Amino acid sequence: DDFSGTPDKRWVKVVPTFSVEEGALKGVQTRVKDELGKDGKTVAIKAHAAVHGLEVPTKDSIVEVRIKLAGASMVDVELDDRKYTAAHYGHICRAQLRFNPKDKTFSAVIIDEKDGNMRNDIHAMKNDPAKKAEVAKLLLGRQATFPVKADLAEGKWIAVVVETVGDEMRLSVDGQPVAYLKS
Repeated sequence: DDFSGTPDKRWVKVVPTFSVEEGALKGVQTRVKDELGKDGKTVAIKAHAAVHGLEVPTKDSIVEVRIKLAGASMVDVELDDRKYTAAHYGHICRAQLRFNPKDKTFSAVIIDEKDGNMRNDIHAMKNDPAKKAEVAKLLLGRQATFPVKADLAEGKWIAVVVETVGDEMRLSVDGQPVAYLKS
């Protein structure tokens, strides 16, 4: 979808912080940290990334997007199944392109969320400091991070392709494979 006309009706604003500007979908994160209420204890505004989804059935898939990180430090391509209840909010897997503004480098991260960090039991344990070692053991092999050695720059359009086949996922940037995970 190039967003120059009426977007496909299957697009869903999960976290409604998106707008269409000059034919591109622009997302803005709500907050970096939770904002507490006047009592100093209750969360008044929950921090959350901008989330815009496309409701299409998929099994093995190829997702292609062009992105521009204009002040953002990360973008995700995430596959979820809201009917899947064994992982928090139906999270299955995600691929991230991250930008480190300090050293101007990019990295690629692929995460198995179905059997990893969003699996309900693991997600619940992450808040318990006493379970840190157990969580780390359960997450072994469920995430991979790779440096991206490409001619990328903040503010430049970047082609991102995420391919999933069975239990394998690959991320390519500007036509070059940069990350792979089998989980």
